[in-house]
Amino acid sequence: MSAPTALVLTGPTGSGKSEWAWRLAQQLPIEIISVDSAQVYRGMDIGTAKPSAEVRARVAHHLLDIRDPAEHYSAGEFVRDARNAVRAVHERGRLPVLVGGTMLYLRALLSGMAEMPAASAPVRAELEARAAARGWPALHAELARLDPRAAAKIHAHDAQRIQRALEVHQLTGRTISEWQQATPAPRDGWQWLKFALVPTDRTGLRRALQARFASMLEAGLVAEVTALFQRPDLHAELPAIRSVGYRQLWAFCAGRIDLEEASSLAVTATYQLAKRQMTWLRADTGYECLDPTGDSGFARILAAIGSSGFMAVGARGC
Repeated sequence: MSAPTALVLTGPTGSGKSEWAWRLAQQLPIEIISVDSAQVYRGMDIGTAKPSAEVRARVAHHLLDIRDPAEHYSAGEFVRDARNAVRAVHERGRLPVLVGGTMLYLRALLSGMAEMPAASAPVRAELEARAAARGWPALHAELARLDPRAAAKIHAHDAQRIQRALEVHQLTGRTISEWQQATPAPRDGWQWLKFALVPTDRTGLRRALQARFASMLEAGLVAEVTALFQRPDLHAELPAIRSVGYRQLWAFCAGRIDLEEASSLAVTATYQLAKRQMTWLRADTGYECLDPTGDSGFARILAAIGSSGFMAVGARGC
């Protein structure tokens, strides 16, 4: 008996992953499992490009709206929840389709998670104090000297991931990259069909991201972020609020910049995120990269799903 199949459809933000997943739903009995670290949060719909209520009513979606923005959600929690969702979808006789671009989540799910030391409150407090005095970009520069590979994958303002990487090194004397490289791949028995939508026209991608953000503003993104800003339990350092787009509009709500500057910064940050995602994908030869502008890639996915020998053939890489 062949291994049960699950499809992974990833790619940089704005590459059309959700649209391709919707097309698949028109032809196959699928359920979608979100791989998006921002879509897990309730009340963050417009800025995360969360599927509409109509789409969600017609195709089952999982791992959306499962946390309050005041809460944290880790890669480990995602792995647990995603595996449970994959099994449940398979038991219903449907194809699990994992859709999203949070590469950390995908790596944890498909390649395993290192058994790194537990969090240390004293070390974290010391790192937070240093960040308060010098800023997280300074600590990111420190990480770049210790672990260039990890730093290249972490944004200079991603406080949570910078803190964890420095914490692991301080506690163990080993970089987080060394821990991750020593992690054995999970033996879950699944046949993972792994595809990535990777645009070749970067200028066109930036224009598309700019147009998408303008559409988000028209749809009420400022009001969405304002509602979050008015909550006394939320602040700028929470992972939810540090999401691209929300971070910049939070600064607008705080009166530090005007809307035009916030919008420009948001588009730039989104494009930088897309470039990091593409760099990550090109370094992972396990994905078959497809051009999102043509139909041949979509046909390739359909063929792979229907072909039991797909994993034996192997992917071409990005």
